[in-house]
Amino acid sequence: MSNGNKMKPTESPKKFLFVSPESLNGDLAWQIKKEGHEVKVSFEREQDQDVYDGLLEKVKNWKEFVDWADIIVFDDIGYGKEADELRAKGKPVVGGSKYTDKLEEDREFGQNEMKKFGLSVLPHWDFESFDEAIEFVRNNPGRYVFKPSGFLMSDQKVLFMAHEDDGKDLIEILEQNKKAWAKKIKKFQLQKMAVGVEVAAGAFFNGEDFVYPVNINFEHKKLFPGDIGPYTGEMGTLMYWSPPNKIFNDTLFKMKDALAESGYVGYIDINCIANARGVYPLEFTSRFGYPTISIQSEGVLSSWGEFLFDIANKKKVDLKVKKGFQVGVVVVVPPFPFEDPSETALHKDLSILFKKPSLDGIHLGDVKKTNGSFSVAGDSGYVLVVTGSGITVEGARKQAYFRVNNIILQNMYYRTDIGEKWLHESDKLQMWGYLY
Repeated sequence: MSNGNKMKPTESPKKFLFVSPESLNGDLAWQIKKEGHEVKVSFEREQDQDVYDGLLEKVKNWKEFVDWADIIVFDDIGYGKEADELRAKGKPVVGGSKYTDKLEEDREFGQNEMKKFGLSVLPHWDFESFDEAIEFVRNNPGRYVFKPSGFLMSDQKVLFMAHEDDGKDLIEILEQNKKAWAKKIKKFQLQKMAVGVEVAAGAFFNGEDFVYPVNINFEHKKLFPGDIGPYTGEMGTLMYWSPPNKIFNDTLFKMKDALAESGYVGYIDINCIANARGVYPLEFTSRFGYPTISIQSEGVLSSWGEFLFDIANKKKVDLKVKKGFQVGVVVVVPPFPFEDPSETALHKDLSILFKKPSLDGIHLGDVKKTNGSFSVAGDSGYVLVVTGSGITVEGARKQAYFRVNNIILQNMYYRTDIGEKWLHESDKLQMWGYLY
């Protein structure tokens, strides 16, 4: 859908195998296919089986194609053991390791590793009992953030930030929901609340060292403009590429030796709160982020296929990127961000049309192509990521929303304020010495 980078005449086509538990890998895989490489994708989730129909070749059992592939791309956590084993056999792999899977999945372990390597970690307490957590807040009044560990970490809808200084609202939430949550959440963390600018620092890693420039990004996680409504995976992001800066140097850079020892290859990100006192890391994303990777594609000038193959082979490369800013807007339909079979049935197979034929800045979500037309696939309602770039944030926003307005899709919705907070937040970051 989005314009892929053309393959250089000197670049030899490679065979890429993308592996994911669900339909996450389509946009990057399709861009690499358009560069002239052979691509196969594999995902397990039954409800996603029609996603990418007519766009990508899908295979059921990825392990049967390991020998076929020149490079394997694992684009989610949970495959660290397999990635480690394949690398040990000499197979070029982009993706996690057992160590980096644990960094993201186990909050207690991730926080302890941050502290071990000298990052300024916020005080946090880990619990397996809701009653013990309630008693803790009663005895230690304050503002905390409730965060589940394990498989529910990616489900931001159960995250809760206390607003009252004595924590009484958190106590009420825990009391009212402990019976329902205890069935799913076996381990969780209370983290001391820090007020400031939420910002993430990320970079690609080639198994030995970081690849520059780094990516500085600002996520918009709630469903509605103005940060109202339930948490979603993410509704859009503002980002820019930068030489290593203070945010990166104070956080992710300190993890270099640990990442190298684990053999990690791919993109890794630390979400942080920055304020006048310091940069406080919150959590790792040790994989491609969504919609992050699609928005990064708006700013990346390098050939994705060549770049990923190089870092999987531990080559020292520079990532060629645009100057300025990139904005990405997630376009969804019901039932997103929830699950509702009746709404899925209503919106599945809806046509995705464009007023003008240009598909610049249009990136794949859960989409398929039948009879030459794009339509909604899967059951998530996560349809497109629409991107724009510009020397200024306003220029990037203008281009992204111009492209959104070119889409005709029944009942689509999206946030209209992605990047709007930049003027206010950049002033703060500049004053605190984090931007240069």
